[in-house]
Amino acid sequence: MQKIVFNPHYLMYFDTAMTDYWRALALPYEATMQILHGEMFVKKAELEFHASARLDDALDIALCCSRIGTSSITFTGVIFRGQERLVSCTLVYVFADAVQQTPKPVPDTLRATIQAYEAGEDMLQLQLGTWQQMQEHASAVREDVFLIEQKIPADEEWDAADATSLHAVVFNRLGVPIATGRLLQSADGVGRIGRMAVLRVLRGTGAGRRVLQALMAAAHERKDRQLLLHAQRSAEGFYARYGFAPEGEAFDEVGIEHIAMTCRV
Repeated sequence: MQKIVFNPHYLMYFDTAMTDYWRALALPYEATMQILHGEMFVKKAELEFHASARLDDALDIALCCSRIGTSSITFTGVIFRGQERLVSCTLVYVFADAVQQTPKPVPDTLRATIQAYEAGEDMLQLQLGTWQQMQEHASAVREDVFLIEQKIPADEEWDAADATSLHAVVFNRLGVPIATGRLLQSADGVGRIGRMAVLRVLRGTGAGRRVLQALMAAAHERKDRQLLLHAQRSAEGFYARYGFAPEGEAFDEVGIEHIAMTCRV
């Protein structure tokens, strides 16, 4: 037995890296392809082997877009073990009609998004506004996360507090809302953050952090002394990183275990 990684597995590693590349662009792949009316098909995949990965190796995979043609996009990748280069890869994708699989020009919005990412530009844009201004966008995210994913009844999701709250929505470069949250006045000098939601496929991309920090900044501007929220237990660690501390015992809210958390502004 050679006790090294079976060579076809490296293609799977690069394919996993491509999934993370789309996340870095803040583009949920399936929804994005529907918006762009196309699909990405692999045209060519080339591997060059320099050394072998072995059992229990910790590997790093680097990937970048090296060229965008009329209908093709070329990515170059390298797998590293520490500073040692193990495998190089070239992946060529063709943007095409999803049914006929015939090439189509790479959409300008996709081209611009990839070029901006490779140039180090921000992939996210945050907007603050009233419910009247943000309802369409905030509702889309909350419906996807709370009603569809978490199966919360609609009559427990929508309430009168929306109308008096400040709403934050994060958009990607295609103008698609991907995260939201709201800030309302709980009592004099006390703000309450709620309805924090990020599309499932884009969690961990920093979108939730943008929303939370924007709402905390808004609370500071209106001179709130304290912030409180009801965190789902799975998100308790996320809020703790930004200064929120748990208070009291866990409790059930809309069928999901929550914990009250507070933070001084």
